[in-house]
Amino acid sequence: MFEFVAFLLMASFSTLPGFREFYPEDFAQRKHVFQIWRQVARRFAFREYDGPVLESLELFTAKSGPEIESQLFCFEDKGGRAVSLRPELTPSLARMVAARANGLKRPVKWFSIGDNFRYEKPQKGRLRCFTQLNVDILGESGPAAEVELIGLLIQTLLGFGLTEEDFYIRLSDRDLWLLYLELLGYEGEVALEILGVVDKWERLDTAKLLAHLSDIAGEGAAKLKASIDGFLALDSLEAVKACFASTGSGLSEQAAKRLKARLDDWSTVIEGIGAMGFGAFAKIDLSIVRGLAYYTGFVFEAFDRKNEFRALAGGGRYDELVEKMGGPEIPAVGFGMGDVVLMELLKARGKMPQFLDTLDCYVVLGGEEEKKTALSDIALLRQAGYSVEYPMKLPNFGKQFKAASAAGARFALVYGSEELAKDVVKIRNMADRSEQEVPRALLLEAVRELF
Repeated sequence: MFEFVAFLLMASFSTLPGFREFYPEDFAQRKHVFQIWRQVARRFAFREYDGPVLESLELFTAKSGPEIESQLFCFEDKGGRAVSLRPELTPSLARMVAARANGLKRPVKWFSIGDNFRYEKPQKGRLRCFTQLNVDILGESGPAAEVELIGLLIQTLLGFGLTEEDFYIRLSDRDLWLLYLELLGYEGEVALEILGVVDKWERLDTAKLLAHLSDIAGEGAAKLKASIDGFLALDSLEAVKACFASTGSGLSEQAAKRLKARLDDWSTVIEGIGAMGFGAFAKIDLSIVRGLAYYTGFVFEAFDRKNEFRALAGGGRYDELVEKMGGPEIPAVGFGMGDVVLMELLKARGKMPQFLDTLDCYVVLGGEEEKKTALSDIALLRQAGYSVEYPMKLPNFGKQFKAASAAGARFALVYGSEELAKDVVKIRNMADRSEQEVPRALLLEAVRELF
């Protein structure tokens, strides 16, 4: 009766919507993703950090506005503070850098792998809890930072066995958009509102786009849409230069200088990515503007070539955020890559390895006396770094050897009555069934030679 009631209680609980649980075989795949992320970041000389999972709600509303609250796991804690589980790590990073800005060697090259939480409707590629790689460079104002980060992003995806046929990087520039909109007569907050519409351009039909633009430009909505369509069609730096050359006379002298600087930066980024050998992975796509308002320059996203999934990664420059968090003016650029979409892509392309749990040694025991003797050897081997398992109950030798095979053990260490009498251990190679006896005092040395 008790077992039945316990079963009913367990059956009434389920994982919350948008959250995941990882059984060992699933966790092994997740760990593989984290290992590649970490390895590539370290190759690029980035240092790992982390921030609090729970933050002041104001940290996120200050960056994105109060409307973001609907997307947050926010509440009042027992101290009466308005707090939120972090939806992203960038605001925490900006605050951390602001707090120690004078003592940090620049450029700051940091990365983090951590959980984030967003109260959104769970759907394909988007969950309420996800793990994200964040990689950022702070203190470098020039486009060399973008080159470094885009190179790291490409090399990370290559590290999973993906190729040019699997993914590419779409490059854009919010500053270039603002200059173009200035040419059309739209500046300041109005221009930012237009960028908000451009961010949805691929997802909305013509009628809805015109409706949004009418709220901003009134009767000029149709003309504005045609101009935006023309700008979105530009797919090379040469085409962008030609567009501004044909219409650039309307820019002020200051704006013309900004334009020249932006185009020079574009040349640096494209040439830098090409010099790394990654030119085939990147393309200009001005439809990418990124919805977050804090981006101030280059923006970029990684997509799969077949367009079956959401963006694999996204980021850009956010030069004003550290100052907004109370620090000095520090230029910054970074990107985030979530594990949900990435793992879906790897599985779809057959790039997710199947992991088998392996064991260094399985101890086969003849009885309780042999077990008492073996325990000290087991402790010694484990302390030396070897994975060792032994049966807690003692079935016959045949079943123990089957258990050793099922566990993927490379070697079986046999402690029978004969071995105990001679103070030796019989080592069986589970691959070819060859055996050797070694004195117990030399067991660790023998195992080291075998590995």
